[in-house]
Amino acid sequence: MTYENLDRKLVNALLGDGRASLRSLAEDLDVSVTTVSNHLSDLEEGGIIQGYTPKIDYDALGYDVTAILQLKVEGSSLVDVTETLASHRQMVSVYETTGDHDIIAIGKFHDTDDMNETIKELLTDPEIKESNTSVVLNPEKEHEQFELEVE
Repeated sequence: MTYENLDRKLVNALLGDGRASLRSLAEDLDVSVTTVSNHLSDLEEGGIIQGYTPKIDYDALGYDVTAILQLKVEGSSLVDVTETLASHRQMVSVYETTGDHDIIAIGKFHDTDDMNETIKELLTDPEIKESNTSVVLNPEKEHEQFELEVE
């Protein structure tokens, strides 16, 4: 048996079922349980696999509003503002970016009042020079990961 691309195949199998047992992964990949276990440990230790978490449908839990915040900040405060946003429990993604805005953050909110209150609270930071908020009307694809190419 060749182990070429085994790590990529293992990652793809876990993307399909993150709760798969070592035995079922070994059967699917046609290798031993020990081989799967060793490769999985290497992927975890190397930081490629960073954890196993459930996929949450926030809409079903009452978080009906998704907002995209685009911010311009004072250059020296970029790290502080980014960390503040990242520590907010309802921000699901925070990015430092190039282009017209320095930071783009995506948050989930119960309703527009919740969104408005949270954004106003966040925007009291004097280092935020400009903001633009967009509300998502229809998420076509969200929080998806993609399978790795296997040669």
